[in-house]
Amino acid sequence: MAGHFAKTREYAWPEVESFLEGRRGARALDLGCGNGRHAERLAEHADRVVGLDASRGLLAEARARAAERGFAVDLVHGDAAGLPFADDAFDLAVYVATLHHLAPRERRVASLDELARVLAPEGRAVVSAWSTAHDRFEKNEGFDTSVDWTLPGGETVGRFYHIYDPAEFEADLTASALRVEETFVSSGNCYAVVGGP
Repeated sequence: MAGHFAKTREYAWPEVESFLEGRRGARALDLGCGNGRHAERLAEHADRVVGLDASRGLLAEARARAAERGFAVDLVHGDAAGLPFADDAFDLAVYVATLHHLAPRERRVASLDELARVLAPEGRAVVSAWSTAHDRFEKNEGFDTSVDWTLPGGETVGRFYHIYDPAEFEADLTASALRVEETFVSSGNCYAVVGGP
């Protein structure tokens, strides 16, 4: 589904654009980089950008996007809960639309700990996850579900999601090694601006 997914994900999220405004760094990380749309924006704010994703298909899409649009990104196949990077390696990070695909809770918190580990002492990141505040959900408490992706031929592919309620999102951030600076809900997603420990 990588090619079809990439075609439907053209633009950076406005919340990411707002987070990056006025920020610069030597190295930036796009954690769960997908087709590279946020790596492209990070390249305007950092000297070097690294994108990590568990999907080799999406990494191929990100590679093609970078070549077509002329931005530099080093792409890494890996797991958000076990990052293959040194401590304090990144000044900026974007971790959006990925955390909610990890199961169970312990793995989600481990991935947040990993983000804290790789952020430089003055580094900052924006984190997002789908929320019960989204208009497609009626529950008020967090829950696990599968959300279908429909391919052009009509075939559906189920994808795991943990739908966070805002208080639960804040609790997982607090349980991690991250330092939470701000949390908010926007466009049906929970967001946080965070720093390292």
